[in-house]
Amino acid sequence: MQFECLSTPRLILRKLTPEVYDFVFQNYSEDELRSFLGIMSEEQFMNEKDRQEKGRVMYNRGVVVFQLIDKESQQVIGSCSLHNWYYLHNRSELGYAMTNEAFKNEGLMSEAVGAVIDYGFNTMDLNRIEAFVAPYNVPSLKIMKKFHFKEEGFLKQHYFYDGKYDDSLVFGLLREEYLDGR
Repeated sequence: MQFECLSTPRLILRKLTPEVYDFVFQNYSEDELRSFLGIMSEEQFMNEKDRQEKGRVMYNRGVVVFQLIDKESQQVIGSCSLHNWYYLHNRSELGYAMTNEAFKNEGLMSEAVGAVIDYGFNTMDLNRIEAFVAPYNVPSLKIMKKFHFKEEGFLKQHYFYDGKYDDSLVFGLLREEYLDGR
């Protein structure tokens, strides 16, 4: 199978769609899956397997995930996605995670986020990209500022993480704002 990829100076962003997930889960061994998905732990593997079995796409919504692959080492080091993609409304939610600690604080996530935002507006034809960020997540708040997301609100106890409910700051970026800021 041919995989669609984006490229930045230091990263390859390999696009994972539901069709790609179906293909790799049907055709790869467990070891090949772990390597392809950059899975470090048994818990991560079980979570991916559970997502695959339960389905990744819901009515009127989709997801586009990009794996972050370090060009030098060829390691999968994280992901950046446009999920909760509402086709009819041309909007999606931005999400990202650096799963390999050794690659944090190198500016790689900003590099990836910039490419994914551009992909969202120019390839997916999005009008709006949203992000939900914990008020204490300083690195993510810096990314929101860097890419000119506007803070739009505050959601109390918005998500459950690490055994407790956390709040979220709501951010949005419109296509016209993105194009004006380039």
